Amino acid sequence: MNCIITTNDIRIDSWNQLVEEVYHDSWKSNLERFRSDFAFRGLSDCRYQLENSFLRNCGPRPELEYHILRNFRKYARTTDFSQTNTQLRSLVLAQHHGLATRLLDWTYSPFVAMHFATSNTEKYDIDGVIWKVDFVKVNQLIPEPLQQLLTREKCNAFTVEMLESEFPTLQKLDETIGEGYALFFEPPSLDDRIVNQFALFSVMTNATSILDNWLVKHPEVYRRIIIPAELKWEIRDKLDQANITERVLFPGLDGLASWLKRHYRPKED
Repeated sequence: MNCIITTNDIRIDSWNQLVEEVYHDSWKSNLERFRSDFAFRGLSDCRYQLENSFLRNCGPRPELEYHILRNFRKYARTTDFSQTNTQLRSLVLAQHHGLATRLLDWTYSPFVAMHFATSNTEKYDIDGVIWKVDFVKVNQLIPEPLQQLLTREKCNAFTVEMLESEFPTLQKLDETIGEGYALFFEPPSLDDRIVNQFALFSVMTNATSILDNWLVKHPEVYRRIIIPAELKWEIRDKLDQANITERVLFPGLDGLASWLKRHYRPKED
């Protein structure tokens, strides 16, 4: 099943073109180095929206976010209290363990995004997609006082510590910045999964906002790379050879089992 191509989309036709596209615009002439400003998100179905799990689970009921997070913090059993001692840290931990939150998972690694676009063998008859978003430009669109944080820290992406210094609660973030903004931040290295996936998150200042709707208003910050269904097997095999697999990205027996299940599935005609 093919995707409808829009202005900000490019449909690749080979592995080589895919690699070229994910690294497009990553050369920094002032540094004479390749330093990408992009975050990537791979999806097995090009028709999927950038819709957070809270909206999918709770619908247009933003008031439920507080209660979900409050109860997660109340019942979570962790030996490290610092992981849940603020709302934002609890939100990251909750997302990491599958709770419905307003966060979206992204990665700095284009190859990790390729993995998630090709890991679901049930979707090999459907075009996949890699969203490529300039997180530096996105974060530059955020108003004060967040702009001051980036300037003061001389960095391009927020961290949990930076956000906590100004916003002890999500309500405070929403009220101060106002609706209709998106930002990218790096999570703390909770475990090997976060580290191996080279993870970062996007968050919007409304729990029920859809990031697609914001991005189409800022076409200069993103593009979509469409992966044709007929290329998925080749990309998948080459990622496996490069050790970009569930066994690495989800360390432990669950990841090992997922990798073996997929790796030994015969190719259907």
